[in-house]
Amino acid sequence: MFKLPPLPYPENALEPAISQTTMATHYGKHHATYIKNLNAALAEKPDTPASLEEVVRSAAKEKGPLFNNAAQAWNHAFFWNALSPESQQPSGELKSALDRDLKTFNDDFVDAGLKQFGSGWAWLVSDTSGKLSIKKTHDAETPITDAGITPLLVCDVWEHAYYLDYKNDRGAFLKTYVEKLANWRFADTQYAAAKNGGKGSWTFPI
Repeated sequence: MFKLPPLPYPENALEPAISQTTMATHYGKHHATYIKNLNAALAEKPDTPASLEEVVRSAAKEKGPLFNNAAQAWNHAFFWNALSPESQQPSGELKSALDRDLKTFNDDFVDAGLKQFGSGWAWLVSDTSGKLSIKKTHDAETPITDAGITPLLVCDVWEHAYYLDYKNDRGAFLKTYVEKLANWRFADTQYAAAKNGGKGSWTFPI
């Protein structure tokens, strides 16, 4: 049985960029429902992998209810960690890599999120060589199904992530994310892990 992990900060810590009302709904209802449905799907299986990452990867080929709920449970938990109540800026090796690979990161990230048709996610990822790229995924799809890629940051572009605060203005939400909410210290840790073959990267708490 997997449990809903606690938020890394109080529900109101991201205001005014993300309201407590949005967090209570997004985390307390949407994320909690994915966990509930995940456990229900696993109850029908004879064996449960030890980690949520293993569940996601083993269910990825079918893309059925187990994958959808497992991946969404993982994606959301990662998303909460990719948010910071304190505005941050990239630094160190990650800043150098952004200057090398993604010179217009903020604009490109917002553009990727806007161009994700329907529901999904916008990601900053690294391969094992340290090369950065921006990816967008549809619905529950997640980069952790690719062993050669480590996610560094993510922004949720499902409507429930921003509609209460930003109405239909996904672009304003994405702009706020890259300018005020992105947890670059978390991304630094993920980047170091990426260059170590993914070892030490964030995992869903057991």
